[in-house]
Amino acid sequence: MLPTTKLEAVNIMLASIGEAPINSLDSGLVDAEMAETILDAVTRSVQSEGWTFNTEYSMKLTPDVDEHIIIPVNTLKIDPVNRSVRLVRRGGKLYDPLNHTFKFKQPVIADIVVALAFEDLPETARRYSAIKAARTFQDRTVGSTQLHGFQSQDEQMAYMKMVRDESQVSDHNFLSDNQSQSITNRRATGSILSGGRIVIT
Repeated sequence: MLPTTKLEAVNIMLASIGEAPINSLDSGLVDAEMAETILDAVTRSVQSEGWTFNTEYSMKLTPDVDEHIIIPVNTLKIDPVNRSVRLVRRGGKLYDPLNHTFKFKQPVIADIVVALAFEDLPETARRYSAIKAARTFQDRTVGSTQLHGFQSQDEQMAYMKMVRDESQVSDHNFLSDNQSQSITNRRATGSILSGGRIVIT
């Protein structure tokens, strides 16, 4: 058995309203295109919560020649490690609202939640996103109260499985261990930017 593909997720959504499956995401069918759009939006929303699988810890963000820190385009959330610093994302760059400036003299270390492609997600996250998207799709196209109830139950179960998977893979003692912290930091600083995106190396 292979993990759920994006095509399979779209077909799950089509099946939720009684539509026949498609063989390709380029089918040109209106319902399929709408389903894919909803799937993308739901997947992005799910990832924006920040999970172990899509969070880069202690990422070093270095100012460019203009002393601006450009935020990778696939960043969903950014949280400076230094809690005394309050920084926000504005216009694709890091902004200091306390000092009212885009300029930074020193690098900023931050935890960054990034948006991953559907196929880069763990299976439980793919499954939850697909089921949540199917419920949303059905609500917008058919609007069946009975189907909504059944799909909501499936969605809740899928969410619980994803949370359970998250708790199993994220060892909460991991970041408190000095040796493990060193490994984490090396991994974070080993991440690179490619085409404006964060890539794990």
